[in-house]
Amino acid sequence: MYTPEQLARREASPWTRVQIILAPIQFLAFLISFFLVVRYLITDQGLVAATISVWIKIALIWALTITGMLWEKDVYGHYFMAREFFWEDLGNLIAILTHNAYFVVQWLGWDQRAVMLVMLFAYITYLLNAVQFIIKGIRSGRERRALRTGVVNQ
Repeated sequence: MYTPEQLARREASPWTRVQIILAPIQFLAFLISFFLVVRYLITDQGLVAATISVWIKIALIWALTITGMLWEKDVYGHYFMAREFFWEDLGNLIAILTHNAYFVVQWLGWDQRAVMLVMLFAYITYLLNAVQFIIKGIRSGRERRALRTGVVNQ
């Protein structure tokens, strides 16, 4: 997954730590917001709470995207779409576009139920991308441990 040089740059990048902190915060915000959006769709109650949670989730996905681009520059030398991180970046691009569709449909004057349905779709794209990052993170952790111990798994 990483060359030894990339791994050293990954470990040295301050953005690695930022990503490690922000990612679980974003996931927690996703879970809370998902619950609030579904609650609103089922009961027609809690629109304000659901809306605030959506704004927080969108702010967090942007924070992770921007710091992720800085991390990618440190590790791979590209701010976005580095060959080694292409699929993760593509998944993130889809997730951030679908999250920002919230503002488009609000501007277009869609009713709030439809807006929240757009967010459910956005959250599905986020969840798929999050799973992709978790899998890559697990593989990366195994790779780092193997390099430290000198045992390389096939």
